[in-house]
Amino acid sequence: MAPLLNWYDFDPFHDLYHWLDKHVESWVVYLVAAVIGSAGILTFVGLGALVNVWLERRLIGRIQVRRGPNRVGPFGLVQPVADAIKLIQKEVLQPDAADSRLFNLPPIIVFIPAMLTFAVFAWAPDLVLANLDAGVLYLLAISSITALAIFIAGWSSNNKYALLGAMRVIAMMISYEVPMVMCFLAPVLLAGTMSVAGLVQWQQHHFLLAAFVPMSVLIYGLSATAELNRTPADIAEAESEIVAGYHTEYSGMKFGLFYAVELINSLAVSGIMASLFFGGWWLFGVEKVIPAWIIFILKIYFFYFGLIWLRGTLPRFRIDQLMGLAWKMLLPLALINVAVIATEVLIWQEADLGGWVLAPYAVVNIALTAALVVVFFRIVTARFYRLPTRVILVRDIQVPALPAPASSALRPPTPLPQ
Repeated sequence: MAPLLNWYDFDPFHDLYHWLDKHVESWVVYLVAAVIGSAGILTFVGLGALVNVWLERRLIGRIQVRRGPNRVGPFGLVQPVADAIKLIQKEVLQPDAADSRLFNLPPIIVFIPAMLTFAVFAWAPDLVLANLDAGVLYLLAISSITALAIFIAGWSSNNKYALLGAMRVIAMMISYEVPMVMCFLAPVLLAGTMSVAGLVQWQQHHFLLAAFVPMSVLIYGLSATAELNRTPADIAEAESEIVAGYHTEYSGMKFGLFYAVELINSLAVSGIMASLFFGGWWLFGVEKVIPAWIIFILKIYFFYFGLIWLRGTLPRFRIDQLMGLAWKMLLPLALINVAVIATEVLIWQEADLGGWVLAPYAVVNIALTAALVVVFFRIVTARFYRLPTRVILVRDIQVPALPAPASSALRPPTPLPQ
């Protein structure tokens, strides 16, 4: 156990921080720590993007009874590197009628929210790059930048298909951001903090927030899947309808950046799910044996596997189905969820009840979530049913007799005159 504990406490920069604290100003120590932390996040995200390309293609191949990448390197591990080299070597084209100044910005801007999201994650008890008091609000604000980058990409291309794809994305993102904001209110009200690290600490002292706010978990899972523009919600890139959506005119590495951002956003969404609802780095005391940051990364990839599973099994939804799901089902459920959680928190605080009340709250919320989902799902999907409402059985079918053929029809044909 001793070597394991020594490995767990391994910190190569601990002595550097102490030496800098004694010889330089405090702001220099803060700057150095920020640079090292940012480099670590960039390394994780960059390597994760390469690994996720191989992992996603292999898993989807297994789901669809295929092999996936298996030629370049052992088990196809070098395939993402080969794809990256191929994209770098491809010619980058730009339409003559496109706005050159705005056309080159979206592949860069779209990376900003994807990278900044990881800054507020609590990777370990004392391993947070930016421990903001309003971390949840920060995540919501950062995620809205993506819509701006997509609209610039579609409009600057001067292409009708690209503009149509961009507008479809913006309509869908706005529709799903509303219930997403509402679902974040529930854990914030229950824990009494908007800090991501604070939410993880609250779960450490009580229990996983997913047990107390199951409706928020469901709403965020559906909303985040739609926000990622991945199958089954990739209406922005529907090849059979609008070629490739907002990035129709992008080629080469610019297209590769859009594809890489999709994989990075999937990790970010998985990290938010793990932090806000499933304990982050905390795992019922297992973090005392296994490093907390390893537990957090495993949780991220657990939820990322769920996203891959959805992509490999479900077909693409229609745009009317997606919009109806957001406005007719998720938004009412989010409003009911906030009202219920706010009432429970008010009773908990005003009656000065202890932590024992959380167990009944969990039972009530889980049962209420199941009932509401069944009711709203039947209401929303009623017009999509194509099955008969009642089976009609008959004993005998009266078939009318066919009329007898005319007598002239039985005569042999008249020979042609010679």
